[in-house]
Amino acid sequence: MSTNLKYLSLGILVFQTTSLVLTMRYSRTLKEEGPRYLSSTAVVVAELLKIMACILLVYKDSKCSLRALNRVLHDEILNKPMETLKLAIPSGIYTLQNNLLYVALSNLDAATYQVTYQLKILTTALFSVSMLGKKLGVYQWLSLVILMTGVAFVQWPSDSQELDSKELSAGSQFVGLMAVLTACFSSGFAGVYFEKILKETKQSVWIRNIQLGFFGSIFGLMGVYIYDGELVSKNGFFQGYNQLTWIVVVLQALGGLVIAAVIKYADNILKGFATSLSIILSTLISYFWLQDFVPTSVFFLGAILVITATFLYGYDPKPAGNPTKA
Repeated sequence: MSTNLKYLSLGILVFQTTSLVLTMRYSRTLKEEGPRYLSSTAVVVAELLKIMACILLVYKDSKCSLRALNRVLHDEILNKPMETLKLAIPSGIYTLQNNLLYVALSNLDAATYQVTYQLKILTTALFSVSMLGKKLGVYQWLSLVILMTGVAFVQWPSDSQELDSKELSAGSQFVGLMAVLTACFSSGFAGVYFEKILKETKQSVWIRNIQLGFFGSIFGLMGVYIYDGELVSKNGFFQGYNQLTWIVVVLQALGGLVIAAVIKYADNILKGFATSLSIILSTLISYFWLQDFVPTSVFFLGAILVITATFLYGYDPKPAGNPTKA
Protein backbone atom coordinates (compact mmCIF):
# COMPACT_ATOMS: atom_id res chain seq x y z
CA MET A 1 0.00 0.00 0.00
CA SER A 2 2.80 2.41 0.90
CA THR A 3 4.49 1.74 -2.46
CA ASN A 4 1.29 2.60 -4.30
CA LEU A 5 0.90 5.78 -2.25
CA LYS A 6 4.50 6.70 -2.98
CA TYR A 7 4.12 6.53 -6.73
CA LEU A 8 0.65 8.05 -6.66
CA SER A 9 1.92 11.05 -4.71
CA LEU A 10 4.89 11.39 -7.07
CA GLY A 11 2.58 11.29 -10.09
CA ILE A 12 0.32 13.97 -8.64
CA LEU A 13 3.37 16.06 -7.82
CA VAL A 14 4.55 15.87 -11.44
CA PHE A 15 1.13 17.10 -12.61
CA GLN A 16 0.97 19.84 -9.98
CA THR A 17 4.49 21.14 -10.62
CA THR A 18 4.00 21.14 -14.39
CA SER A 19 0.74 23.06 -14.17
CA LEU A 20 2.13 25.50 -11.62
CA VAL A 21 5.22 26.38 -13.67
CA LEU A 22 3.18 27.01 -16.81
CA THR A 23 0.41 29.02 -15.16
CA MET A 24 2.69 31.00 -12.85
CA ARG A 25 5.02 32.02 -15.68
CA TYR A 26 2.07 32.96 -17.89
CA SER A 27 0.38 34.94 -15.12
CA ARG A 28 3.56 36.98 -14.49
CA THR A 29 4.09 37.81 -18.17
CA LEU A 30 0.48 38.28 -19.32
CA LYS A 31 -0.18 41.84 -20.38
CA GLU A 32 -3.53 43.14 -19.20
CA GLU A 33 -5.15 46.36 -18.08
CA GLY A 34 -5.07 47.39 -14.46
CA PRO A 35 -2.67 46.42 -11.68
CA ARG A 36 -1.05 42.97 -11.65
CA TYR A 37 -1.77 40.72 -8.69
CA LEU A 38 0.73 40.90 -5.84
CA SER A 39 2.78 37.73 -5.41
CA SER A 40 3.07 38.36 -1.66
CA THR A 41 -0.72 38.19 -1.24
CA ALA A 42 -0.89 35.09 -3.44
CA VAL A 43 1.54 33.33 -1.10
CA VAL A 44 -0.65 34.18 1.92
CA VAL A 45 -3.87 33.04 0.24
CA ALA A 46 -2.22 29.76 -0.74
CA GLU A 47 -1.22 29.15 2.89
CA LEU A 48 -4.75 29.85 4.09
CA LEU A 49 -6.21 27.46 1.52
CA LYS A 50 -3.72 24.81 2.63
CA ILE A 51 -4.82 25.24 6.26
CA MET A 52 -8.48 24.88 5.30
CA ALA A 53 -7.78 21.75 3.26
CA CYS A 54 -5.81 20.17 6.12
CA ILE A 55 -8.53 20.95 8.64
CA LEU A 56 -11.04 19.21 6.37
CA LEU A 57 -8.73 16.19 6.13
CA VAL A 58 -8.34 16.06 9.92
CA TYR A 59 -12.13 16.40 10.20
CA LYS A 60 -12.51 13.40 7.88
CA ASP A 61 -9.98 11.40 9.93
CA SER A 62 -11.98 12.33 13.05
CA LYS A 63 -15.02 10.55 11.59
CA CYS A 64 -16.63 13.88 10.64
CA SER A 65 -17.10 14.88 14.27
CA LEU A 66 -16.64 18.55 15.15
CA ARG A 67 -16.07 17.64 18.79
CA ALA A 68 -13.34 15.16 17.83
CA LEU A 69 -11.80 17.71 15.46
CA ASN A 70 -11.70 20.35 18.18
CA ARG A 71 -10.11 17.89 20.60
CA VAL A 72 -7.42 16.86 18.10
CA LEU A 73 -6.53 20.44 17.23
CA HIS A 74 -6.45 21.39 20.92
CA ASP A 75 -4.38 18.38 22.01
CA GLU A 76 -1.93 18.34 19.09
CA ILE A 77 -1.39 22.08 18.58
CA LEU A 78 -2.34 24.17 21.62
CA ASN A 79 -1.20 21.65 24.24
CA LYS A 80 2.14 21.06 22.48
CA PRO A 81 3.55 24.57 22.02
CA MET A 82 7.18 23.44 21.68
CA GLU A 83 6.28 20.91 18.99
CA THR A 84 4.32 23.61 17.19
CA LEU A 85 7.16 26.14 17.42
CA LYS A 86 9.51 23.70 15.69
CA LEU A 87 7.57 24.38 12.48
CA ALA A 88 8.31 28.11 12.62
CA ILE A 89 11.77 27.62 11.10
CA PRO A 90 10.83 25.65 7.96
CA SER A 91 7.65 27.70 7.62
CA GLY A 92 9.56 30.97 7.46
CA ILE A 93 11.99 29.49 4.95
CA TYR A 94 9.19 28.10 2.78
CA THR A 95 7.45 31.48 2.79
CA LEU A 96 10.67 33.16 1.67
CA GLN A 97 11.15 30.50 -1.00
CA ASN A 98 7.63 30.92 -2.40
CA ASN A 99 8.11 34.67 -2.72
CA LEU A 100 11.53 34.21 -4.32
CA LEU A 101 10.10 31.97 -7.03
CA TYR A 102 7.70 34.72 -8.07
CA VAL A 103 10.65 37.12 -8.18
CA ALA A 104 12.66 34.67 -10.28
CA LEU A 105 9.88 34.05 -12.80
CA SER A 106 9.37 37.79 -13.17
CA ASN A 107 13.05 38.45 -13.96
CA LEU A 108 14.37 35.35 -15.75
CA ASP A 109 13.36 33.46 -18.85
CA ALA A 110 11.88 30.01 -18.24
CA ALA A 111 14.97 28.08 -19.41
CA THR A 112 17.39 29.86 -17.08
CA TYR A 113 14.96 29.63 -14.17
CA GLN A 114 14.23 25.93 -14.57
CA VAL A 115 17.85 24.89 -15.07
CA THR A 116 19.14 26.85 -12.09
CA TYR A 117 16.30 25.80 -9.80
CA GLN A 118 17.25 22.14 -10.24
CA LEU A 119 20.24 22.82 -8.00
CA LYS A 120 17.76 22.18 -5.18
CA ILE A 121 18.06 18.46 -5.92
CA LEU A 122 21.74 18.54 -5.08
CA THR A 123 21.26 20.74 -1.99
CA THR A 124 18.50 18.40 -0.79
CA ALA A 125 20.79 15.39 -1.17
CA LEU A 126 23.59 17.11 0.74
CA PHE A 127 21.26 18.20 3.56
CA SER A 128 19.77 14.69 3.70
CA VAL A 129 23.23 13.24 4.23
CA SER A 130 24.29 15.83 6.81
CA MET A 131 21.01 16.26 8.75
CA LEU A 132 19.31 12.87 8.46
CA GLY A 133 22.44 10.75 8.32
CA LYS A 134 21.33 9.12 5.09
CA LYS A 135 23.86 7.13 3.15
CA LEU A 136 23.63 7.41 -0.60
CA GLY A 137 25.11 4.58 -2.62
CA VAL A 138 27.37 4.90 -5.63
CA TYR A 139 24.40 4.46 -7.97
CA GLN A 140 22.47 7.23 -6.23
CA TRP A 141 25.36 9.70 -6.37
CA LEU A 142 25.90 8.81 -10.02
CA SER A 143 22.19 9.30 -10.70
CA LEU A 144 22.35 12.79 -9.18
CA VAL A 145 25.19 13.71 -11.52
CA ILE A 146 23.36 12.26 -14.52
CA LEU A 147 20.17 14.02 -13.51
CA MET A 148 21.82 17.41 -13.26
CA THR A 149 23.50 16.89 -16.65
CA GLY A 150 20.25 15.76 -18.24
CA VAL A 151 18.22 18.68 -16.90
CA ALA A 152 20.88 21.10 -18.11
CA PHE A 153 20.67 19.59 -21.61
CA VAL A 154 16.88 19.61 -21.61
CA GLN A 155 16.72 23.28 -20.64
CA TRP A 156 19.69 24.46 -22.69
CA PRO A 157 18.49 27.78 -24.17
CA SER A 158 18.09 27.99 -27.92
CA ASP A 159 19.18 30.95 -30.02
CA SER A 160 15.71 32.50 -29.79
CA GLN A 161 15.73 32.20 -26.01
CA GLU A 162 19.16 33.82 -25.86
CA LEU A 163 17.88 36.75 -27.89
CA ASP A 164 14.87 37.09 -25.61
CA SER A 165 17.11 37.03 -22.54
CA LYS A 166 19.12 39.95 -23.91
CA GLU A 167 15.99 42.08 -23.70
CA LEU A 168 16.18 41.82 -19.92
CA SER A 169 18.45 44.21 -18.10
CA ALA A 170 21.57 42.94 -16.40
CA GLY A 171 20.15 44.11 -13.08
CA SER A 172 16.92 42.12 -13.41
CA GLN A 173 18.82 39.01 -14.50
CA PHE A 174 21.07 39.28 -11.44
CA VAL A 175 18.04 39.68 -9.15
CA GLY A 176 16.38 36.66 -10.71
CA LEU A 177 19.53 34.55 -10.47
CA MET A 178 20.07 35.41 -6.81
CA ALA A 179 16.41 34.63 -6.11
CA VAL A 180 16.71 31.16 -7.67
CA LEU A 181 19.99 30.34 -5.93
CA THR A 182 18.63 31.40 -2.54
CA ALA A 183 15.46 29.39 -3.17
CA CYS A 184 17.54 26.30 -4.00
CA PHE A 185 19.35 26.36 -0.65
CA SER A 186 16.20 27.24 1.30
CA SER A 187 14.25 24.46 -0.44
CA GLY A 188 16.89 21.86 0.38
CA PHE A 189 17.23 22.84 4.03
CA ALA A 190 13.54 23.41 4.78
CA GLY A 191 12.47 20.23 3.01
CA VAL A 192 14.92 18.01 4.88
CA TYR A 193 14.19 19.77 8.20
CA PHE A 194 10.46 19.16 7.70
CA GLU A 195 11.13 15.53 6.76
CA LYS A 196 13.15 15.10 9.95
CA ILE A 197 10.29 16.48 12.06
CA LEU A 198 7.70 14.30 10.32
CA LYS A 199 9.66 11.09 10.80
CA GLU A 200 10.63 11.80 14.42
CA THR A 201 7.09 12.34 15.67
CA LYS A 202 3.78 10.52 15.40
CA GLN A 203 1.71 13.59 14.63
CA SER A 204 -0.42 13.51 11.51
CA VAL A 205 1.13 15.07 8.42
CA TRP A 206 -2.04 17.18 8.14
CA ILE A 207 -1.59 18.53 11.67
CA ARG A 208 1.98 19.41 10.77
CA ASN A 209 0.78 21.26 7.69
CA ILE A 210 -1.76 23.22 9.73
CA GLN A 211 1.09 24.32 11.99
CA LEU A 212 3.25 25.06 8.95
CA GLY A 213 0.48 27.06 7.29
CA PHE A 214 -0.24 29.03 10.47
CA PHE A 215 3.30 30.34 10.72
CA GLY A 216 3.49 30.71 6.94
CA SER A 217 0.43 32.97 6.98
CA ILE A 218 1.94 35.14 9.71
CA PHE A 219 5.29 35.46 7.92
CA GLY A 220 3.48 36.05 4.64
CA LEU A 221 1.31 38.84 6.06
CA MET A 222 4.44 40.46 7.47
CA GLY A 223 5.92 40.38 3.96
CA VAL A 224 2.76 41.93 2.50
CA TYR A 225 2.86 44.75 5.05
CA ILE A 226 6.58 45.45 4.60
CA TYR A 227 6.89 45.23 0.82
CA ASP A 228 3.39 45.88 -0.57
CA GLY A 229 1.64 47.72 2.23
CA GLU A 230 1.10 50.90 0.20
CA LEU A 231 -0.22 49.05 -2.85
CA VAL A 232 -2.62 47.01 -0.72
CA SER A 233 -3.97 50.12 1.02
CA LYS A 234 -4.40 51.78 -2.37
CA ASN A 235 -5.88 49.03 -4.55
CA GLY A 236 -6.87 46.30 -2.08
CA PHE A 237 -5.51 42.93 -1.02
CA PHE A 238 -6.98 41.10 -4.03
CA GLN A 239 -5.99 43.63 -6.68
CA GLY A 240 -5.40 42.10 -10.09
CA TYR A 241 -6.87 38.73 -9.14
CA ASN A 242 -8.59 36.81 -11.94
CA GLN A 243 -9.35 33.18 -12.77
CA LEU A 244 -5.73 32.49 -13.75
CA THR A 245 -4.49 33.95 -10.47
CA TRP A 246 -6.78 31.70 -8.46
CA ILE A 247 -5.60 28.67 -10.45
CA VAL A 248 -1.99 29.55 -9.57
CA VAL A 249 -2.92 30.00 -5.89
CA VAL A 250 -4.81 26.69 -5.71
CA LEU A 251 -1.97 24.83 -7.46
CA GLN A 252 0.53 26.33 -5.03
CA ALA A 253 -1.62 25.31 -2.06
CA LEU A 254 -2.02 21.81 -3.50
CA GLY A 255 1.74 21.60 -3.94
CA GLY A 256 2.33 21.93 -0.22
CA LEU A 257 0.00 19.02 0.52
CA VAL A 258 1.40 16.80 -2.23
CA ILE A 259 4.98 17.51 -1.17
CA ALA A 260 4.04 16.60 2.40
CA ALA A 261 2.65 13.28 1.16
CA VAL A 262 5.79 12.65 -0.90
CA ILE A 263 7.98 13.32 2.13
CA LYS A 264 5.82 11.01 4.23
CA TYR A 265 5.67 8.10 1.81
CA ALA A 266 8.89 8.60 -0.19
CA ASP A 267 11.68 11.10 0.46
CA ASN A 268 12.87 14.55 -0.53
CA ILE A 269 15.27 13.46 -3.26
CA LEU A 270 12.55 11.50 -5.07
CA LYS A 271 10.50 14.69 -4.88
CA GLY A 272 13.30 16.39 -6.79
CA PHE A 273 13.24 13.75 -9.49
CA ALA A 274 9.48 14.16 -9.90
CA THR A 275 10.04 17.87 -10.35
CA SER A 276 12.65 17.21 -13.01
CA LEU A 277 10.26 14.99 -14.94
CA SER A 278 7.68 17.74 -14.76
CA ILE A 279 10.15 20.08 -16.47
CA ILE A 280 10.34 17.75 -19.45
CA LEU A 281 6.53 17.59 -19.54
CA SER A 282 6.32 21.38 -19.29
CA THR A 283 8.68 21.73 -22.24
CA LEU A 284 6.65 19.28 -24.34
CA ILE A 285 3.43 21.15 -23.54
CA SER A 286 5.15 24.40 -24.49
CA TYR A 287 6.03 22.89 -27.87
CA PHE A 288 2.76 21.16 -28.75
CA TRP A 289 0.27 23.52 -27.12
CA LEU A 290 1.86 26.92 -26.58
CA GLN A 291 4.14 26.45 -29.62
CA ASP A 292 6.91 28.61 -28.13
CA PHE A 293 9.63 25.95 -27.99
CA VAL A 294 11.41 23.90 -30.68
CA PRO A 295 13.06 20.70 -29.35
CA THR A 296 16.58 19.88 -30.49
CA SER A 297 18.81 16.81 -30.39
CA VAL A 298 20.28 18.20 -27.16
CA PHE A 299 16.78 18.19 -25.65
CA PHE A 300 16.21 14.54 -26.52
CA LEU A 301 19.62 13.59 -25.10
CA GLY A 302 18.78 15.38 -21.86
CA ALA A 303 15.38 13.69 -21.66
CA ILE A 304 16.99 10.25 -21.97
CA LEU A 305 19.53 11.13 -19.27
CA VAL A 306 16.85 12.33 -16.84
CA ILE A 307 14.69 9.23 -17.33
CA THR A 308 17.78 7.03 -16.93
CA ALA A 309 18.67 8.83 -13.71
CA THR A 310 15.21 8.23 -12.21
CA PHE A 311 15.54 4.49 -12.72
CA LEU A 312 19.17 4.43 -11.59
CA TYR A 313 18.34 6.17 -8.31
CA GLY A 314 15.83 3.48 -7.38
CA TYR A 315 18.16 0.63 -8.36
CA ASP A 316 19.33 -1.47 -5.41
CA PRO A 317 21.89 -4.17 -6.25
CA LYS A 318 21.58 -5.68 -2.77
CA PRO A 319 18.78 -7.93 -1.48
CA ALA A 320 15.89 -6.28 0.32
CA GLY A 321 16.98 -5.24 3.78
CA ASN A 322 18.62 -2.47 5.75
CA PRO A 323 15.49 -0.32 5.64
CA THR A 324 15.71 3.44 5.93
CA LYS A 325 15.18 4.77 9.42
CA ALA A 326 11.68 6.03 10.07
